[in-house]
Amino acid sequence: MLTILHGSDVHFGNPHRPSVAAGFLELARRVSPDVVVLAGDLTQRAKVREFEQAHAYLGEFGPAPVVVTPGNHDIPLYRVHERLFAPFRNYQAFISQELDTATRVDGAVLVALNSADPYRGLVNGRIEAGQLHFLARIFQETSDADVRIVVIHHALAPPPDGGSDAVLPRNASLLDRFRELGVDLILSGHLHRGFVTSSSEVRPHHRDRGDIAIVHSGTATSNRGRRAEKGENSVNVLKIRAEGIEVMPFWFQEHVAGFVAREPINIRRSE
Repeated sequence: MLTILHGSDVHFGNPHRPSVAAGFLELARRVSPDVVVLAGDLTQRAKVREFEQAHAYLGEFGPAPVVVTPGNHDIPLYRVHERLFAPFRNYQAFISQELDTATRVDGAVLVALNSADPYRGLVNGRIEAGQLHFLARIFQETSDADVRIVVIHHALAPPPDGGSDAVLPRNASLLDRFRELGVDLILSGHLHRGFVTSSSEVRPHHRDRGDIAIVHSGTATSNRGRRAEKGENSVNVLKIRAEGIEVMPFWFQEHVAGFVAREPINIRRSE
């Protein structure tokens, strides 16, 4: 069994909630995950001091590896010269030199793809052909028995609550390519509310070709939850077994100053 602690949208800066961030660390100690995933937006305005805080925070999750990917807020929005000529300078200085990464743990490989685009898709994101080549190369070196997980900040499927949030450009063709590469699971954030869906919701006529589970985290530690999660914070604990995936949402509760489990969502693995 593989256990993943999945959060997103930490937003160090004005929206960040330190008490909730402490609760997230306490949850990590409780569940002892094999790997921690933070699916983007570590900062609010991509400032040096925000990345310094994010760097220190990531170091507190050990000993499990922490998989991170940039979000649109990790690119400077108002510092236009920096966004045009050095958009990832602070992220690379404090978080990771590499923007697309692969992390191997026992029984799985997690590939984080940077969907934050400072030029054409600042809000909705973008994935380029070269990143798909990177993904294919990693999977060529991966055992067929290993779970193949993609971590990406932006949404590849619309939320089931009927929100008008835009998804990644070319999301359907991206999901088709992910299916061809044998992706089992996509972990995302960005929309500030958690939900579980699948690639067949985007491509229902491709259901017989294999389905990819898509799991979104809410905002882990900011005050900017949306719609049903307005004012709330949520993360997920995933337990991956041969027969399927259990997604256990955890919501922060002020009265216990910690994250509390909700009803689990069970996903059968595609054959």
